Amino acid sequence: MKQKSEVLIIGGGIIGCATAYYLTKKGVDVTVLEGSDFIGNGGSSRNGGGVRQSGRDPRELPMAMWGIRNLWPGLSEELGADVEYVQEGNLRLGKTEKHKEILTGLTDAAVSCGLEVKMIDEDTVKEINPHLSDEVTSASWCPTDGHANPMAATLAFYRKARELGAQFYTGVPVSELRTVRGRVREAVTPDGIFEADKILVAAGYGSRAIAGTVGIDVPMTERKAECIVTEAQPRMFEQMLGTADADFYGHQTAHGSFVFGGMSGFEAFMENDGTTTSTSYGASCTCRGIMKYFPELASAKIVRTWAGWIDACADGVPVMSRVEEVPGLYLACAFSGHGFGIGPAAGYNLAELIADGETTVDLTPFRYDRFKPVI
Repeated sequence: MKQKSEVLIIGGGIIGCATAYYLTKKGVDVTVLEGSDFIGNGGSSRNGGGVRQSGRDPRELPMAMWGIRNLWPGLSEELGADVEYVQEGNLRLGKTEKHKEILTGLTDAAVSCGLEVKMIDEDTVKEINPHLSDEVTSASWCPTDGHANPMAATLAFYRKARELGAQFYTGVPVSELRTVRGRVREAVTPDGIFEADKILVAAGYGSRAIAGTVGIDVPMTERKAECIVTEAQPRMFEQMLGTADADFYGHQTAHGSFVFGGMSGFEAFMENDGTTTSTSYGASCTCRGIMKYFPELASAKIVRTWAGWIDACADGVPVMSRVEEVPGLYLACAFSGHGFGIGPAAGYNLAELIADGETTVDLTPFRYDRFKPVI
């Protein structure tokens, strides 16, 4: 194992892999440690694949918009692998007046940030997607949103970063960070100590314990997210879908199967037992929701399910930041289920922050110390 490098990245999800790729493009010597046995084994491979701007917190919008304008359209060509990116819009659906009120608020906030998104009525919704049930009475429509394949995109960044010289090691969990002469310098693992001039912690919820070993805490918790995959269906639509209550989302893949996720309401009460299997009630809740929106899919067979653990931040917005109290330490965590879509842009800007000290997109809203009390 190569145990000394310029930059050490802890975490082999899309954030870690994308940052490694953009750093190696700059000629930086990078090592990536993944605690599990597989690259992308966390939320990066277990999500609905949305590449969206609509429905985001306004603090995230500049990053999401920049990535969709500048990175996603050419990503397959750049990485030499098909990430199955489709940019055919996003419908966020509503069935009640309360839903319409929620969607209108999200839309107004996004428009104020410069996003092309608008509210549409039930007739226009049906024109865009005629397969929706009559229960849908309103929606927000963002034509520049889309979706991609999470595993394909994560592995494409991984392979290209390796091709450019980055070293990746799986099954190497980090238990502790250590400082030398006031700077973070070492990461302790069962396979020995890895050294670097700069260390980026991008390990999902595991980032909290790792950063805590040098006295830094990010207020976040774990939340289970579940998805189902159907058998291949005739081509129905290309849009990414979501709802006002954020209880259902999904899209139809290039293969023809549907990937759908949903919320049961029990997520806050689940403890991480180390499994990535779906619960019986989670899958059932998702299926019931789907049938209300898409009656045509009532008889579609489910071929597999999966679950992943999201690192949910206290304010729902990720942390992407250098740490002033611990020179050389950088954080990229607490993405709150929004990490895949902004993953390439996050990796690009984190690479700039680490290598150059300045970024294309302002990272101030994502500072780690925004939670400190004002005195």
